[in-house]
Amino acid sequence: MEFGVGSILDGKVTGITKFGAFVSLPEGRSGLVHISEIAYSYVSEVSEHLKEGQEVKVKVIGIDESNRINLSIKKVNDPPPRAQGAPQGNRAPRQGGAPRQNSAPRGGGFAPRPAAQKEPAGFEDMLRQYMQASDSKFSEMRYLEKKGGNRRSGGGGRR
Repeated sequence: MEFGVGSILDGKVTGITKFGAFVSLPEGRSGLVHISEIAYSYVSEVSEHLKEGQEVKVKVIGIDESNRINLSIKKVNDPPPRAQGAPQGNRAPRQGGAPRQNSAPRGGGFAPRPAAQKEPAGFEDMLRQYMQASDSKFSEMRYLEKKGGNRRSGGGGRR
C-alpha cells in the first residue's frame, strides 16, 4: 500500500517527546506528529493528549526529500466551528483614532490559507518548510539518541 500526502492512515504512537509524537505506520514506516498538529486547541504537553501504544488516525501532510513523513492528527477532522461574535485576535482593540499604517495581516493573521502547494510560493513558505524539516531532523536525531539508536559510528562525539 503506497501512500502519499493527503493519505489518511491508522497508526500507533511509539514515542512521546516534548515537540510531538512518533507514530508507526503501515509497511514498517513511521512519521512524526508535531505538537502543533495534535489538536486545534493549544497543546502544552503532548502527554496530556497522547499515550504510547495509543491507536491514532493520522493524515500525511508532508514527505520531505529524505522520505521523513510529517503527520497530523487534527487535520483528519474538520476544524471546530468558531464561536459567533468571538474576537478576531488575541489583542485588545486599538485605542485612539489613528488607523494602523500597515493594515496587511501579519504572519499569524486569520486570513484563509491557500490550498496546499507543491512548490513554495515565497520566502515565508520556504522558511516554514525549512524549519519544519530542520525540526523533524533534529527531533528524530534526539529521539534515536535517547532510545540508544545513535547512528554515529565510534564513540566520543560532541554532545
